[in-house]
Amino acid sequence: MMRSKTLCLIVWSLFLFVACSEEKKAQAPPPPEISVIETRAQDVSLYLEFVGETSGLKDIAIRARVEGFLEGIHFQEGSEVKKGALLYTLESQPFEEKVAARMSAVAVEKTMLAKTKGDLDRIKPLAEINAVSQSDLDEAVAAYEATLSSLEAAKATLRATKIELSYTKIYSPISGIIGKTKAKVGDFVGKDPNPVILNTVSQVDTILVTFFITETQYLIVARAIAKADPEELDDREANLEMILIDGSVYEHKGKSDFVDRAVDTTTGAMLVQASFPNPDKLLRPGQFAKVRIKGQEVKDGILIPQRCVMELQGLFNVFVVDASNKIETREITAGAKVGSFWLISEGLKPGEKVVYEGLQKVKDGATVDPNVVDVKSTDRGKK
Repeated sequence: MMRSKTLCLIVWSLFLFVACSEEKKAQAPPPPEISVIETRAQDVSLYLEFVGETSGLKDIAIRARVEGFLEGIHFQEGSEVKKGALLYTLESQPFEEKVAARMSAVAVEKTMLAKTKGDLDRIKPLAEINAVSQSDLDEAVAAYEATLSSLEAAKATLRATKIELSYTKIYSPISGIIGKTKAKVGDFVGKDPNPVILNTVSQVDTILVTFFITETQYLIVARAIAKADPEELDDREANLEMILIDGSVYEHKGKSDFVDRAVDTTTGAMLVQASFPNPDKLLRPGQFAKVRIKGQEVKDGILIPQRCVMELQGLFNVFVVDASNKIETREITAGAKVGSFWLISEGLKPGEKVVYEGLQKVKDGATVDPNVVDVKSTDRGKK
């Protein structure tokens, strides 16, 4: 009887154990749903960005070419002026007096010329009949030629004085936008310590941007240009982009004008200039902007969002979901940053699933339920 009870207890215990195991299996949570991206091969354009400063196509300094007191300002600061428009007037009285004195000197020389010519005309026929000596004729000729030279010198001095007088009126050399005047009416200008440069007029229908590139960046661009065909090269040189200080992309494309002949040995950089059309006069000289240049075209590149990548002590890793939906930690080699993405040089192949969200929920070997999402970036393919 006791053996029967013991056997029943054992059977009942086994039954309870099996039932609990089945219940635990039924209550086991499903694998967590994880957002992943599927890698794909694509052509990736790599861009280089440089910080530059804008200037006008022409920035002409307005200077006082003679010394004097400023009498008049004939423009509105910050406005557009036309070529030949009167900008400043300086007191002209001292120069008018000089002109009058030089004109008087010319008149005196003309009078002397008339006298010496009369003497020569009178002596020459007398010398022909030996009524006067040859030395008298020579003196008359020398006096006439000296007076003639003196007249020419007086006329040249008069012209120079008139030019100085003309400098008392300062005109705009180009059409453009004029800045704030650096001298006021009554200031003595044209000599330090008073300002010699009165203002600047800028032609801004085209804006120039100057920036510096390093030797390494120069080599990247130069090699890309060497490999490009002529049509692609023309398109590339005429498709520079400018990023303004507020982060917006300027609507007009620019082109490179020149690269300086040599690298500055003190900085290791090379000067580059680009030009951009500015029909709306949006850009002004002195602004800071970024110039974006296409440096390289990567064939069949793989881009993944930067948030997928874990970095530790210079090593880069991602979580990859294999064919059996298990998590695998994969070491990768990250290349250039392309917007909010990273170009992967090694470690990933097209068609693999990389964990995008929920990195803190997974670990190596865990089973997950992958949900493929499409991640788009407006600046994909640009650096």
